[in-house]
Amino acid sequence: MIELILVGSFLLLVFLGVPIAFSMGLSAVVTILYTSGMNALDPAAGVMYSSMSSETLLAIPFFVLAGVIMEISGISTRLIELADKCVGHRKSGLALTAIIAALLFAAISGSGPATVAALGAVLIPALVKHGYSKPHATSLLASAGGIGIVIPPSIAFIVFAVVASDYERVSIGRLFMAGVVPGLLMGLAFYLVARYLPRQMGQLLENTDQNLRKGAKRLGLARSATRTPAGGAAPSSDTSFETASATDGIITLEETTEPDADVSTRTKRAPWSEIGTAFLRAIPGLLVPVIILGGIYGGVFTPTESAVVASVYALLVGLFLTRDLKFKDFFKVFSTAGIQASTIMIIVAAASLYAYVITINGVASRVSDSLLSLTNNAILLILLVNLVLLIAGMFLDAVAAYYLLVPIVVPILLELGMDITTIGVMMTVNLALGLVTPPVGINLLVASSIAEIPYANAIRGIWPFLGAGIAVLMLITFVPQLSNWLPNLLGV
Repeated sequence: MIELILVGSFLLLVFLGVPIAFSMGLSAVVTILYTSGMNALDPAAGVMYSSMSSETLLAIPFFVLAGVIMEISGISTRLIELADKCVGHRKSGLALTAIIAALLFAAISGSGPATVAALGAVLIPALVKHGYSKPHATSLLASAGGIGIVIPPSIAFIVFAVVASDYERVSIGRLFMAGVVPGLLMGLAFYLVARYLPRQMGQLLENTDQNLRKGAKRLGLARSATRTPAGGAAPSSDTSFETASATDGIITLEETTEPDADVSTRTKRAPWSEIGTAFLRAIPGLLVPVIILGGIYGGVFTPTESAVVASVYALLVGLFLTRDLKFKDFFKVFSTAGIQASTIMIIVAAASLYAYVITINGVASRVSDSLLSLTNNAILLILLVNLVLLIAGMFLDAVAAYYLLVPIVVPILLELGMDITTIGVMMTVNLALGLVTPPVGINLLVASSIAEIPYANAIRGIWPFLGAGIAVLMLITFVPQLSNWLPNLLGV
């Protein structure tokens, strides 16, 4: 009955449109009132406050601040320029540019949605201009942005290390290094999809649009329309595209105009002088992960202190080196970072109360025992856990999912013989895929808003990328050396 009240009230609130943080907090309060009465609510405030005041979690607002400063000071544009100069001439070079730029910016921000927001305004219009369909371009960047929570420094890994410490201690530094190879594999998988499937995807989307227009004609709602298929000739900067949307059950056709993108069109490698110039301009951004990771593994500062150092460094670079950050921008910088960080910390507080209720009522152990009783086959159990994580990622962000699922999942996987590092990477890659998985898919929402297409259209292009991501997930799950090789090599 306790599980039914706890999970049922949570799902009901989510279904009613209540934000995730409040859904978790309210369902925890309802369960406490049912099991122990009003007096049992006394520890609730203390549980929530202590979770937010953790010294380790203090790194989150500072990493968020560093990412916002780097975005506003133009570092993201310089990273795009460097990637474009190096690989933009290759076949599907612009797709590779988008993925490399996402990997580089992920090493600064540690956040998936932040990576998409910083790069999307330039790269999505450029991809469309070069012949990619809008759903394809949107899905590519949303998927690449998901790597932001896998490549170090990762906010998700910080939260996992804190929550999982009750079961087995793992250092944040080890998790950071464990995310490098999986993050690169995800980038390679997404590039292969972008390189070998654009024409097929474009044809599929074209057929979908034709069927949509036929349906619109039958309803008497059609207008004349043209569309440039993916993989075809690049349209001019003033080419109009039509995107389908549904409003109150009525199909309409919306017309948008593509802006020019600051990404060049070349068939030959850029001159070495241009590559060198782009590299010099990108050095301030490239040094951020070097400073963070070098300081951590060199014993100069802790992960939390590294976040502070990154923020101060980003501020100095923006003010005195690139000079794109002005004092008048400070309000925008700190207000944006404050809103993003407070959103995360509110989720942490509510999720910690939810996890507290799970623990004191023995819910986690009962659910774990139930799952273990289903089968003795370790592979089937691991696949079942992955399925649960993928479903949870459709609705929850990484922070909430960790507090909700770590008490249930980690004991099961430890009993099956998986090491805590592999578990952390597996869960994080799962939740990275959740950032682009309908019906929520935060990265996909951000990318579709930048591309100015309905969310339903963006969903049409995500499936090949999601399939490639799941293939990498299976590889990471059953070949733990991929996650442990680099941390073991470095002795962390």
